[in-house]
Amino acid sequence: MLNSFRISFSLKNTYRVNSIIYSIKQIPILKRFLPDTLYKNLGIKIFAMMLSAVWELMTAFLGKFLYIACMIFFMLSLYDADDPDIFTHIFACLTVIGAVMNTYMFDPTNDKYYAICLMRMDAKKYTLSNYLYAILKVVAGFLPFTLLFGLLSGVPLITCLLMPFFVAGVKLISAAYILYRYEKYEKVMNENLPAKVIWSLTGIMLAAAYVPPYFGFVLPNLAFLLLAILVILAGGFCLRYIFRFQQYREMYQILLADKKNGTNVDVKKITEEQTRKMIIQDASITSKKKGYEYFNELFVKRHQKLLWRAAKRVAAISAFVVAGLLALVQIEPKAAEVINGLMLRYLPYFVFIMYLINRGTAITQAMFMNCDHSMLSYSFYRKPETILRLFAIRLREIVKINLLPAFVIAAGLPLILFFSGGTENVLNYAVLFISILSMSVFFSVHHLICYYLLQPYNVNTEIKSSTYQIVTWGTYMVCWLFINVRLDTLVFGVSVTAFSILYCIIACVLAYQYAPKTFKLRA
Repeated sequence: MLNSFRISFSLKNTYRVNSIIYSIKQIPILKRFLPDTLYKNLGIKIFAMMLSAVWELMTAFLGKFLYIACMIFFMLSLYDADDPDIFTHIFACLTVIGAVMNTYMFDPTNDKYYAICLMRMDAKKYTLSNYLYAILKVVAGFLPFTLLFGLLSGVPLITCLLMPFFVAGVKLISAAYILYRYEKYEKVMNENLPAKVIWSLTGIMLAAAYVPPYFGFVLPNLAFLLLAILVILAGGFCLRYIFRFQQYREMYQILLADKKNGTNVDVKKITEEQTRKMIIQDASITSKKKGYEYFNELFVKRHQKLLWRAAKRVAAISAFVVAGLLALVQIEPKAAEVINGLMLRYLPYFVFIMYLINRGTAITQAMFMNCDHSMLSYSFYRKPETILRLFAIRLREIVKINLLPAFVIAAGLPLILFFSGGTENVLNYAVLFISILSMSVFFSVHHLICYYLLQPYNVNTEIKSSTYQIVTWGTYMVCWLFINVRLDTLVFGVSVTAFSILYCIIACVLAYQYAPKTFKLRA
């Protein structure tokens, strides 16, 4: 097993090094000066290996640091009570989410495909050695930060020490259940394509993590200790089952089928079939418009489910939450006082919320997969006037789709502020409404401009632009950091609205200047 791990780790490192070199070559300014012989340059390989080692340390430690700091420690400031049990309560709920969304075993990565399908390595030894390494990284990565942030929050030492092993235990239970499910029903889970029940569980556990502490309901420390011990013991039994499982090769042949050759089931075709079901195949759908307006309207009508369904659901959920909060502030005066303070100080939090509910990425992906993927092969479609005309039309459509849930939130916040006690400055009502709409428009423009200026997809609909990934990751991190910003609603609302307007103007100018050169299929 150690030999299998050594070979697999070397393979993963080689793949990662080549990916780093490829990413460096994709950076717009550098790619003009870097030759294709870069892959055999010893100095560059050493540099890439250093970056790979840094990345391995980051995944083991930095990610855990940010996770505990941002998702738990800094969130404690939202609650008035100075209760260390809130820390363990949030930690326990989020651990369940991590166990089902990030399994380590059921992620169909390229290095798994190379090792198991192409190199014909022993699937069981490969899986077990790498999975145990991942679990050890979890324990080692969490331990210093559960101690640091846990002790700072007043959590007992024994609880802080048990937390990393609790995470490992939950992940072992989750992995064993998924393996048992495959053995019993031959159903494979792909963690990159979570089922609806997984998303539902994620939503429930997020609500369970952050909402009950507002009302004083948390998991007591003694209960967490008992739960942790039971989970760790259960994880040990599950580890035994994981070692006894014999169908790793068969399972991975299905899971890795979309990595092209040498497998039995074409997952890519299944995914395309699922996407096709979301498209209305009615040949009678038509439009009275002309030119590219006609072309766009046909696309929108045939993709109604794909484009509008999620926006309508988010709008409905938002309306339900607004109605619930309005009822709460009428029933509970103490809650009304807390919520009123949130409305006047926590508007920056909605930057992250608006980022999450914005459909820009999903819409541009649908545009590429079901339209531009084919159309960009025609020369007339790549003409500047065509690209610019469609950009303007699509921008309008994306803004319309995202404004539906945004309007519900924008209308709801001033109502909540008014009925929770109001404000002396009436401008706050208008600022809440306008700033939420501005954020929605900003993210709509941002996602579309990134798509047109950094067009990340190749002919196989794979993301191949490192610049696009850096921008996407950077956007997420900036939005996440706004969670911990506390500013007066009037000041922040006016600032974010002005920034959104300025950004939209600059983005549109850049699109008209550079999109005709950058909007093309990648190799």
